[in-house]
Amino acid sequence: MVSVLLTRSRHVNLWAYKIDKGFKYPEGEAPKTRYSHPLASIDVSVPQGRAFCSTKVIFDARFLQEAASHPRELLFHEFSLWDQHDDGTDNAGYEREEQNEQNEQKRPVPDFSAVTLSSEKTDTRPAREQWSNGHEFLLSCISMAVGVGNVWRFPFVALDNGGGAFLIPYIFVLVFIGKPLYYMEFCLGQFASYGSVKVWEISPAFRGIGYGQAISTWAVSTFYVTLMALCVFYFFASFKSVLPWSLCGVWAAEECVDSARNVTFGRNTSYVTAAEEYFVKEVLQTDPLGLQSGLGAPEWRLSLCLLFSWLLLFVVQCKGVKSSGKAAYFTALFPYVVLFIMLGRGVTLPGASKGILFFITPRWEKLLEPGVWYAAVDQAFFSLSVGFGVIIMLASYNDFRHNVYRDATIISFADTFTSLLAGFTIFAILGHLAELLGVEVQDVVKGGGTSLAFVSYPDVLARFQYVPQLFSVLFFLMLFTLGVGSAAAYNGCVITVICDQFPHVKRWLVTLGVCVVGFFVGLLYVTPQGQHILTLVNHYGGGVSIIFLMILELVAVMWVYGFSNFIRDIEFMLKRKTGLYWKICWIFFNPIFLGVVFVYSQIVAKPLTYGAYVFSSFETGMGLALAAFACLMVPIFFVVELLKARRGASSWWDAVKQTFKPSEEWCPSDPVLRQEYRIFRASETATIEGIDNPVIAKYQMQIRTRHK
Repeated sequence: MVSVLLTRSRHVNLWAYKIDKGFKYPEGEAPKTRYSHPLASIDVSVPQGRAFCSTKVIFDARFLQEAASHPRELLFHEFSLWDQHDDGTDNAGYEREEQNEQNEQKRPVPDFSAVTLSSEKTDTRPAREQWSNGHEFLLSCISMAVGVGNVWRFPFVALDNGGGAFLIPYIFVLVFIGKPLYYMEFCLGQFASYGSVKVWEISPAFRGIGYGQAISTWAVSTFYVTLMALCVFYFFASFKSVLPWSLCGVWAAEECVDSARNVTFGRNTSYVTAAEEYFVKEVLQTDPLGLQSGLGAPEWRLSLCLLFSWLLLFVVQCKGVKSSGKAAYFTALFPYVVLFIMLGRGVTLPGASKGILFFITPRWEKLLEPGVWYAAVDQAFFSLSVGFGVIIMLASYNDFRHNVYRDATIISFADTFTSLLAGFTIFAILGHLAELLGVEVQDVVKGGGTSLAFVSYPDVLARFQYVPQLFSVLFFLMLFTLGVGSAAAYNGCVITVICDQFPHVKRWLVTLGVCVVGFFVGLLYVTPQGQHILTLVNHYGGGVSIIFLMILELVAVMWVYGFSNFIRDIEFMLKRKTGLYWKICWIFFNPIFLGVVFVYSQIVAKPLTYGAYVFSSFETGMGLALAAFACLMVPIFFVVELLKARRGASSWWDAVKQTFKPSEEWCPSDPVLRQEYRIFRASETATIEGIDNPVIAKYQMQIRTRHK
């Protein structure tokens, strides 16, 4: 409850206290019991010699905000008039209640000293746009998580790590690593309504984590759009009367075999398929010497496809979440239609069961290889986009009370389901291809994950007896749609970081600038050495650095800011307690497991390869430089924040401590919710006895003396 006393000082004090109806207080003083604490002050005009007090106003920050804005209209309407010059009390039972309260055990006293309220506007944060509805947010997250990585990357990683054996560590990582981290980043973004950099108001010393994630996200975003360009190229090529990769053209080697020919390769043969030759020599025009030959000129057709992809991405993102949210209805749902169509066709092909059995049959010895567990962590991070800052960005446009707990569960399930669905679909096709070629399933794919999407699958499509063009169009349209959903999220993360730093710059201008720069950077990937660069960026920019930064993020939130503080914030935001499962995962299991896997994987790391090409020490050094550049943002911006804090600190040690504490901006963006949060936070801060307010302490002593 709230009591308001208007005195001759033309000052109104709002106090939170255990209500004492009818009690008369000395002139100029507010009620002061051991439960009373000042909340705010509002200046109004008051008749001299009169005091007004209300015992019926429920304490609510929205009421206080309204009272601050309209004191005359609201206060005089709600408050009843008391004669201030009367003595004693109007409540005969007051003294008895006070005596009983003195015999009770003293309660912890909340500290409301941080809570302020004024009619003056103190919030300088511009209004943040929000999703039109919760469905758009959920579909955008699904569209981001269920990306190209589920279709071409997951089957290849599973194929390379023991097929069915890989499912065990992958599902384990999703349940105990992916889902908890997903929920944690949801809560971070939604609570502060900031992107991946500004969200580190929670602990400014770690702001470099956000910048490092932005660099890695930007790197991944540029090559993601390049994959979309390849899909566009194949999409338009699919409209030809004869699929161009079904026949060996002038670009093919003598060993090339048309898809229409019924040839059994076996293990000891040098024959290659027309689809592989088409992808390597006609589309990519790959330089077999890799980066040792320097950089060649971009392929003009792929450059146009890349330009088209960036233009479409700009259209999707130019209006922020208002436009990207609408696009999510298509980008999230259409791929499932195509996947089910492809699965229905795939399981009817000869040899499909062979591929599916390889996918689901575990080879238990693989579970003892740390590399398999690292691959599971890497795939889960890449698929869910945990640690990239993308999840924080998407959640930052939510309503403060949105149920992200439910959404985290739905998205984790959708991602796992889609990976398994894509796995069954792709392995059914691979089983059929293995039977046609007379080889084992594990030998059917040559090269990296892009070979699976642009060699193996197109080869099977070319062998379809009926309308292969239709299935080809659907497949590459699906891949492109998946790419739009993921690339929009990655690109949006970078855009949000810039808009948070420069909130007065129009968003469409920032989006245009990011897309233009992204296009020119993407030209590197359509050179003859493009796939070599992509492999380096994918491994070091989207793998090594992200896992390292995610470990630091966990430590910063759970151990520096404090787990108890974080779950308190979640309770205030979602009105729900945090269970034991989340506590164990966040505090202990996640950082320890990720740390062990990361360190061991780097110890036993082998030279990076692209197909048969082995990267040189110089090329590997460039990849390591990219990862190091992202990770070095942490110490660099720690120094920056330390220098900022030193200006207002009495010593360097105080400045260091200040950088690790949450700033005043770590709170809800809405002014009303901010007041509620500060009161909620203060109510959980207990002191041993009394409060640090000498006026209240003095009056408490007077009351005790009077009643003795």
